[in-house]
Amino acid sequence: MNIAVGSDHAGYEMKKNVLSWLEHHGHTFEDMGPYSEDSVDYPDYAHKVAEAVARGRFDQGILMCGTGIGVSIAANKVRGVRAALACRPEFAALARQHNDANVLCFSARFNDLATVEQILESWFSSGFEGGRHQRRIDKIEPCCC
Repeated sequence: MNIAVGSDHAGYEMKKNVLSWLEHHGHTFEDMGPYSEDSVDYPDYAHKVAEAVARGRFDQGILMCGTGIGVSIAANKVRGVRAALACRPEFAALARQHNDANVLCFSARFNDLATVEQILESWFSSGFEGGRHQRRIDKIEPCCC
């Protein structure tokens, strides 16, 4: 699995842990920034990761910011991206199983490393169930309005 990873300054330290986890679990990835704790704007990195996933350069994306809310909102503005904010491991599994989410978002400030690792484990061990869920996915694609 090829993963695009990004954060803002609030997620920078947690991102380093996520990159180590991905490497340890045999995933290929690209760190799409930022590369320091200097203040940055989360939409810049959310769009960078989301666009790379939407264009097919990466299979999935992972984003984190202080709450995870900002990056999830920004990533969902990119057509073809279904970014899910996972506060718990169960949310990550259901986002994959029912929503075919392709970008995982979470809070770097309100989750400890153990919880983030459980969220990642749930995300990567789950897959889209299809069936009735596909019908629902089809209904959330952006309309032409």
